[in-house]
Amino acid sequence: MDTISENRCFGGTQGVYRHRSTACDCDMTFGLFLPQEAREGPVPVLWYLSGLTCTHENAMVKAGAQGWAAEQGIALVFPDTSPRGAGVADDDAYDLGQGAGFYVNATETPWAPHFRMWDYVAEELPALLGARFALDLDRQAITGHSMGGHGALTLAMGLPGRYRSVSAFAPICNPTQSEWGQKQLRAYLGADTGQWSAHDATLLMEAQGFDGPVLIDTGTDDQFFDLLGTAAFAGAAADRRQPAQIRLQAGYDHSYFFVSTFMEDHIAFHAQALYA
Repeated sequence: MDTISENRCFGGTQGVYRHRSTACDCDMTFGLFLPQEAREGPVPVLWYLSGLTCTHENAMVKAGAQGWAAEQGIALVFPDTSPRGAGVADDDAYDLGQGAGFYVNATETPWAPHFRMWDYVAEELPALLGARFALDLDRQAITGHSMGGHGALTLAMGLPGRYRSVSAFAPICNPTQSEWGQKQLRAYLGADTGQWSAHDATLLMEAQGFDGPVLIDTGTDDQFFDLLGTAAFAGAAADRRQPAQIRLQAGYDHSYFFVSTFMEDHIAFHAQALYA
């Protein structure tokens, strides 16, 4: 693992690291914030998955998360959103290819050799971090924004017992019924829609739910509101009697101004579960 940078941050350290990924068969970069408590022993972990066009850097510099995480003694992991590099397949559209991994294991050409973001986030990166840094992997939570909110919800429900809590900012909740989802799932997983259900948070909520608390914030002025499927997910949660807070925030859009406004709430929400 190569250290790209390490900076003092709210008493802890904000690092950026690069390593060779077996899952994605390319070099991958991630950010990791360690609070000062990590000098004394392992600390709980909150994963933050970013959205379309983002890298590890967007949330790391725009979300204002480190200060709140430092108050709670929680580490933050900021993975990249896709494999990258000259040999990695890409597309001219912003919502497919590099920067748009959708947190799935692709099975279709030309994506299958590298686009294995589910395995990367669920298996490879946690093992790497646990071996190198003072992280308590028995206490994990997950959040994300937009495409990353989709990833957070599907990973949380797809890996029962892994995460103590899940939250999301303007997540893509029902991708099998949305232009933000159908295009990507068809490209990465093929035309058999039966293969898509494991990556649709609304269908997962209907089928099995989540074994912990859920928090979702979406702005009423989100310019992509009709693509997100918030109402479908809320209905599935209600039908299942899933403990969940699904909040519509008046006047907020899809930007990091929105994310940073409610980041304190989300980190406090996760801290309650991580320290229970």
